[in-house]
Amino acid sequence: MARVVLVTGVSRHLGSRMARILSEDPGVARVVGVDVVPPRSDIGGAEFVRADIRNPTIAKVIAASGVDTVVHMGVISTPVQAGGRVSMKEINVLGSMQLLAACQKSDAISRLIVKSTSSVYGAGPKDPAMFTEDTEPRSQPRSGWAKDSVEVESYVRGFARRRTDVAVTTLRFANVIGPRVDTPMAAYFALPVVPTVLGHDARLQFVHEDDALETIRLAVLGDHPGTYNVAGDGILMLSQALRLAGKPVLPVPTGMVGFVGGWFRRAGLADFSPEQIKFLTYGRGLDTTRLRDLFGFVPSYSSHDAFVEFVRACEVDHALPKHRVEAIERGLAHAIGSATLSEARLAERLRQEAPSRG
Repeated sequence: MARVVLVTGVSRHLGSRMARILSEDPGVARVVGVDVVPPRSDIGGAEFVRADIRNPTIAKVIAASGVDTVVHMGVISTPVQAGGRVSMKEINVLGSMQLLAACQKSDAISRLIVKSTSSVYGAGPKDPAMFTEDTEPRSQPRSGWAKDSVEVESYVRGFARRRTDVAVTTLRFANVIGPRVDTPMAAYFALPVVPTVLGHDARLQFVHEDDALETIRLAVLGDHPGTYNVAGDGILMLSQALRLAGKPVLPVPTGMVGFVGGWFRRAGLADFSPEQIKFLTYGRGLDTTRLRDLFGFVPSYSSHDAFVEFVRACEVDHALPKHRVEAIERGLAHAIGSATLSEARLAERLRQEAPSRG
């Protein structure tokens, strides 16, 4: 029987592409895309319904459309996309809870696919070389998208226990990258001057956007309950990626990384979260054996090839004027110098006050 699929988050690039791909698949009878704003891209034969998954009315949309499969792609990765951290948390966590509650009420729902992230594993110096789906994180995410995704996954597992008749598939993607996708990592590599953590060279994995969407499509049409890591073959070190991108690099001492990240945020160049900074320090590796052996999918692009495709398609700001790059470098150098001077003054003040406190 052809499926009736509801896709959340269709106003963004991957969500709109997913809705269009499914609408063109002969195994899908109908696609309903929902979001709070209309899609900016073509969603093909999919129907758009303006709906907020934080509102209980999403249950009415599911019931009225006869939905039997839900693809949840509505988790937002940066506060900028959501209009602030509070809104981001509401959309990600409260929205997911409300969507799951709607699925719980529907007898017609037989399949749930959740687009999650490998960020749920955290990033730290004691991490294993490769995370399997059963590996417990050594450095639990404490903020932002990663923390939200941990919470969302916990609610998804609760739903799976309550609705054993529903096939629940959770896909933990490595950094999705491609010609058009807009992610924090894509924004990072698009910076005119790229900050790195001095003395560290993070291990990176990527999944091409085409492979990411194909994984979701196969989950919709097949029977693949469970949790799966999704990443292209191989590891790409951060230094290798930056050489491929041809970007000027600014090594930043560990103690200054948060300050520099804040400078980039204030300059409107990138949105550095504490979790992203940890990832750019240590990186992460994913074991994709389960994806190959149980799910039956091998990504077409390796991590290296996916990144090269991104660089070729986007040109990663190679044409940025030299004077603009130099101005940013000077601004950062001045900012770091000022922060270092302030720290030195504070340390000297504490030393001077130490006898009086003793």
